[in-house]
Amino acid sequence: MFAHLHGTLTSVDANGAVIDVNGVGFKLGMSALSVASLGAPGTTITVYTCLIMRNDAMDLYGFIDTAERELFERLISVSGVGPKVALSALSSFNSVALQQMIIDEDVKRLTSIPGLGKKTAQRMILELRGSLVALDDESYTKLAAASKSVSAQVTDALLGMGFTKREIELASVGYEGPNYSVEEHIRFALQRLGG
Repeated sequence: MFAHLHGTLTSVDANGAVIDVNGVGFKLGMSALSVASLGAPGTTITVYTCLIMRNDAMDLYGFIDTAERELFERLISVSGVGPKVALSALSSFNSVALQQMIIDEDVKRLTSIPGLGKKTAQRMILELRGSLVALDDESYTKLAAASKSVSAQVTDALLGMGFTKREIELASVGYEGPNYSVEEHIRFALQRLGG
């Protein structure tokens, strides 16, 4: 129904953002990695979307690029993987790393994603690995290097929420989360910031 939204970013939090499009505010669920790359409120942005309709609700999800949206749609096609788990996966790892884990059948790293158990991770591998394209080592290294570091993504996300760099630095001291995930780091910092 909605392919993308182009408008003004009005607010962000750890779970998503609100975008004003000609006076209508659209609330989007988003991965922590996407939220981190949005910028500060007031910025004009374009976000690619996926609308999930259920009997009792309509939920709109936003993505920074079409590749992330496509991977989200593939993830939710797997039995037992709903939008919440798919966003958790995309918050824990960028889409390149997540696809590579599925191709490599890395159940251990996949089960480090909050909400994803061993059986569901195995089902994900079984159903998706044939449809994903493996990257050669050189391409993977280039894409991984092009991605922002976890701490930079966390800093960008928290700056967008209105915190100062000094507050963010103090709130991040002592963080040692699983696989150094962006989502968990943001939660850790928000708890310490009282958010």
